[in-house]
Amino acid sequence: MTHLAADLFAISPKHVAVASTGVIGVPLNIAAIESGMEALGNSLQGDEAGHAAALEAIMTTDTRKKEGSVELEIGGKKIRLGGMLKGAGMVHINMATMLCFVTSDAALTPGALDYCLRRAVRRSLNRVTVDGDTSTNDTIILMANGQAGNEELKPGSPGCEAFALALESLLVKLSRALARDGEGATKLLSITVSGAKDEGSAEKLAKSVASSSLVKAAFFGADANWGRILCAMGYSGADFDPAQVDVVFASEGEEVAVCRNGSSLEFSEDLAKGILSREEVEVKIKAGSGSGTATAWGCDLTYDYVKINGDYRS
Repeated sequence: MTHLAADLFAISPKHVAVASTGVIGVPLNIAAIESGMEALGNSLQGDEAGHAAALEAIMTTDTRKKEGSVELEIGGKKIRLGGMLKGAGMVHINMATMLCFVTSDAALTPGALDYCLRRAVRRSLNRVTVDGDTSTNDTIILMANGQAGNEELKPGSPGCEAFALALESLLVKLSRALARDGEGATKLLSITVSGAKDEGSAEKLAKSVASSSLVKAAFFGADANWGRILCAMGYSGADFDPAQVDVVFASEGEEVAVCRNGSSLEFSEDLAKGILSREEVEVKIKAGSGSGTATAWGCDLTYDYVKINGDYRS
């Protein structure tokens, strides 16, 4: 595939990257791909219509298109970033069956691009889970052409830090969209842990809660079963004191506290059910008095997830 594309556009094969998903273990029909290369090349468009066609072409079990953009100014020059993503199932902490393509007009050294991408992915796509399963294919590609005309950014420079933050904000937007479009999902879950010993501990705790099948099932049923959240925190491997844990459910400006200092609170079940029935729900967890904070994103676990994956090949 690399050489077919390189020959078509008269470029070096090293400038072609291949990304694919599909049924694991089934070889791609290269003959069909080869016969379609000319038509593919003729169909390319460098405008909004081309972007929309590419975004739709990479969708598989996705039900929503996932895209985003961000702008910032560095050294008096406007910098733009845009991204598109596909993914809905077999999505867990190490990205998994996900393809993400990001472009920018910024000028950066390869080292700066590598630094920014790795940092941004760690705080975004590597904090997303849909079903606890990882796959054999996952790809994110970041390309920058330098046409913004800014002074080339190097690792450690203020401009590089600004670019890294902008990239992170873009990938967080795409991560949220990925979690919301999880196979069979009806709602997006944002799990934010604060007060942990450090960021790494907060991340472990948030990921563990977002990954719990029992927690995900409870949210599908709009059941304020906060004990499952503490249970998931307990097996996370992170060091924390359960007696200092507070849990709050929030959505659309409303919130309900269900746990304080590791113990149950009296709360309105009707209010809690109303909050947990909405499309986006935030779980705010205070794990202690430390400075560590992190957010992970997930979705509920529904009957449709089993239906989709029970006969995936057919």
